[in-house]
Amino acid sequence: MDQKINIIDGDGHVFEDLPAIVRRMPGQLRESAFVRLLGPFPQLDHLHHGAWVSLDGSFQDPGVAGWRAFLDRAGFSAAVMYPTIALAYGRLTDPDLAIGACQAYNDWIAEDYLAADPRLNAMALIPMQDPAAAAAELERAVDKLGLKGAMLPPTGLPLLLGAQEYARVYEVADALGCALAVHGGAHPDLGLNHQQVFAGTHALGHPFAITIQAVDLILHGVFDRYPRVRFGFMEGGLAWLLLLMERLPGSFSAFTPYDPTGRYIKARKGSEVRQLIRDYMDSGRLFVGIEGDEDALAFGIAQYGAGPFVFSSDFPHEVNDASIQHEIDELLGNPTISAADKAAILGGNAARFYGLG
Repeated sequence: MDQKINIIDGDGHVFEDLPAIVRRMPGQLRESAFVRLLGPFPQLDHLHHGAWVSLDGSFQDPGVAGWRAFLDRAGFSAAVMYPTIALAYGRLTDPDLAIGACQAYNDWIAEDYLAADPRLNAMALIPMQDPAAAAAELERAVDKLGLKGAMLPPTGLPLLLGAQEYARVYEVADALGCALAVHGGAHPDLGLNHQQVFAGTHALGHPFAITIQAVDLILHGVFDRYPRVRFGFMEGGLAWLLLLMERLPGSFSAFTPYDPTGRYIKARKGSEVRQLIRDYMDSGRLFVGIEGDEDALAFGIAQYGAGPFVFSSDFPHEVNDASIQHEIDELLGNPTISAADKAAILGGNAARFYGLG
């Protein structure tokens, strides 16, 4: 993939080395029978257990060596990695297990991946089941381990992410000036529990989950109270943002919340909500993971500028080298998108979101 533009993969994945993660957990947790047998993280959901045909070469664990080889082949200057099974870490109900699992995952990815190649970057897991512990782990992961921020669970937690209970996490993220990203991929309790064809679950589950969390963060004023935090919404494509911008302002006008204590967004009209969300995008506070071949991308750029959009390969999930190259070629060959916007989407925006040098 010989590219002239500096390309950063804004959303790739690791396949967790569960034994290596378990070895890094505290002794009593490490010796727990089900942790020892199955690993510390729950399954994504029951919906992934289906029969389907994927692209040749997809869903193969590359390991560290494979990731480095992929970056060489692709000509990417850097990548930021998210988990696979641990996308479901919000479903952990034992807070002590969540704390131990997140700490062990962060140690593992820092020691095995980040130390192996400066092009490899990662987002931490933080135990949102215990917000004080999550705040402490976020600080450790960024300051001590060199991770770029944290992934927030798309589903599973008993409260949505705008809840006041998570204030300490956002206070620490604000002090660090780091990235927080909601990443789709775990689909329980989204109205899809009886979907028989996983393609339908995949198409709807990713954008449903991140839209729900984005609306909650926006309406609860989290963007307003913590202005140094950069929020990303990954692997849901672009269409959910268009839906949010179309629906939320009108709904806010029709059902403006009673807000005597100032707990919600600093807006009283739908037009103000729309403008605030635009301001979040314009000021580098709200980012959206996209693929290069999305039909609505040119429209999204015309509406909101190119600044929010971050190219994501999703390697090594349901993609291979050819499909990733196709997405890049589709973007580079789109005559309705300027060269400057292409460069921003393929690299510059990811550098801003994650704070890459």
